Amino acid sequence: MRTYSLKPADVEKKWVLIDAAGLIVGRLAVMIAGLLRGKHKPCYTPHVDCGDHVVVVNADKVVLSGNKLDSKLYYWYTGYVGGIRSISAHQLLAGRFPCRLLEKAVRRMVPCGPLGRKQMKHLKLYAGPDHPHAAQCPVVFNVRGLSRKNAGS
Repeated sequence: MRTYSLKPADVEKKWVLIDAAGLIVGRLAVMIAGLLRGKHKPCYTPHVDCGDHVVVVNADKVVLSGNKLDSKLYYWYTGYVGGIRSISAHQLLAGRFPCRLLEKAVRRMVPCGPLGRKQMKHLKLYAGPDHPHAAQCPVVFNVRGLSRKNAGS
């Protein structure tokens, strides 16, 4: 028995649609990262981009469990002395780019490096219910139906 290693030319990418309204961020991000990496496929190869394209709608309606909405902080450094900045998850969801909360959660679950950057390009996040990828005929992925814990209260 020989181990089969998938080649980039043999990859078949599909399109997956996820409705994120009312879903918990961490649980949703785990499933999105797995779809982007291709871990749901039997021909998964760690060093090949064999994942699917993932379209997420209603990304601004995600839910954080507990009191993370007010206590969770995202930090960045401006490059200047004393230039550490932070923003809470509540401010991030209420701001101009509410999809960044889910994007940051998924980005931290894919590998760092060229392969992870390539896989993150296959993630399409939209704040509203509309998306321009109807021509690709995405298959609906029901995250809410997998476990009752996936949906926030």
